[in-house]
Amino acid sequence: MRKFAISDIHGCFLSFEALLEKIALTTADELYFLGDYIDRGPDSKKVIDKILELKANGHSAICLAGNHDFALLDAKTDRRFYSQWYNGWGGKQTLEGFGVQSINQIEGKYIDFFNSLEMVCEVDDFILVHAGLDFNLNDPLKPDINMLYLRNWYDQINFDWLGNRKIIHGHTPVKKMRIEFMLERLDQDQVLDIDGGCFAKHLTGKGYLCAFEMVNRELFFQKNIDDVSSYWEG
Repeated sequence: MRKFAISDIHGCFLSFEALLEKIALTTADELYFLGDYIDRGPDSKKVIDKILELKANGHSAICLAGNHDFALLDAKTDRRFYSQWYNGWGGKQTLEGFGVQSINQIEGKYIDFFNSLEMVCEVDDFILVHAGLDFNLNDPLKPDINMLYLRNWYDQINFDWLGNRKIIHGHTPVKKMRIEFMLERLDQDQVLDIDGGCFAKHLTGKGYLCAFEMVNRELFFQKNIDDVSSYWEG
């Protein structure tokens, strides 16, 4: 049995589908998605449809929340935030991918999907989360909104509390070489960022969707093959 962590797909369905083919996914494998399924890329609906299809076909898939997923729910109820999400977060591309004019027109099963997302989970000696853990809290594993938004938190890690566990996260895009370097130092640093900046393929070293196989500690990379020009040029 293999156990894959994937993060920050951002509506890049073709790249996501190609990555699944690259890892030769079977129903014996386990999938752990670390959030940010939507925004920026052209096919957010197809990404979620694929995950729902995998589950319906017998694949084990645990889905965590990302800040972009939470932001859609926030934009649905907060009219002031809506324009920020639509224009700045990539919400425009999400609505286009769903073929609708407003969030309220998105089919209920997708809203249910966003509402069902968990904040954090533990798999063997790995802690999986979208952005990071807040070590200022008495219990860093207690579900908290900061899990979706934290950056620059490595110097706060409480290694006594962490023990032999390793934290796998996304949220902050890094270059492919950085991900590979972090894997080499995983036993020492106990943290791995697997956000290869899939949507940012115009930036040197980024533009990769990454899968981290936890049992064998192996990385798989898929170069972005989606058209994300609408986000960057819109």
